[in-house]
Amino acid sequence: MSKQKINVEGLSISIEKNDFGDFISLTDIAKQSERKAGLIIIDWLRNRSTLRFLETWEQQYNPGFKVMQMRNFKEQADDSRLDITPQRYIEETGAIGLTSKSGRYGGTYAHQHIALNFCYWISPEFQVYFIQEFERLKMDEADRKGLTWNLRRELAKANYPIHTDAVRENLVPLLDWNTKQEGLHFASEADLLNMAVFGMTARQWREANPETNGNIRDTATEVQLQVLANMESTNATLINMGFTREERFASLSQRAAREIEILEASRASEKLKKLK
Repeated sequence: MSKQKINVEGLSISIEKNDFGDFISLTDIAKQSERKAGLIIIDWLRNRSTLRFLETWEQQYNPGFKVMQMRNFKEQADDSRLDITPQRYIEETGAIGLTSKSGRYGGTYAHQHIALNFCYWISPEFQVYFIQEFERLKMDEADRKGLTWNLRRELAKANYPIHTDAVRENLVPLLDWNTKQEGLHFASEADLLNMAVFGMTARQWREANPETNGNIRDTATEVQLQVLANMESTNATLINMGFTREERFASLSQRAAREIEILEASRASEKLKKLK
């Protein structure tokens, strides 16, 4: 198992490669807080949105995931008296998205998709800086191997199934599952995200750009696409929490504007450093 490190805002974060991909140290990421890293990871694991994310991710990538045991685990996670650790979660559910070992050189690691969720849970701002450094590492690695690596594709892989699962479970009547009607629900939520990030629906964009090939997302900037992926995860969380469409749109619009501002300022800062 090979190891690498990236430096994010002065924090050294370890990355391990195994058969399932890049696994990033949640223990290192949690060190940005004054609290013990282990306690932060346990709090994250107790979060209902986290558990929905993990469950959907494992069902997408892990044929051996124990769904019934996961349901029991979710019920127990609500009881603060129970000692719930990453090791216990992995043992009970057969999860492959997390690894955890004790000892001086141990710690909890997560697949890159899950690590991005953890970063976002701790701090959307920190996630922005983490993505920049991780993207730089992967692009350098791809260049050496003559391959291509696309951050947008990786973000989409992580968040799209989570978003569609939340829409289906909470907004789509059971009779409409796997029908054209279900597609209308997905399209409606996609346009909610479009409005929050781009300020217009896909149809409004086409009417304003009749001669442009592609769609609103094809012509988006990298910053907008990164924020859009984050908003998929955020919207899934808000849907699962029972917020109305109007409440979700208000929250998503505010958060998207803030993240775009942070990302663009950060990119501008990076360009200035390179010029100097």
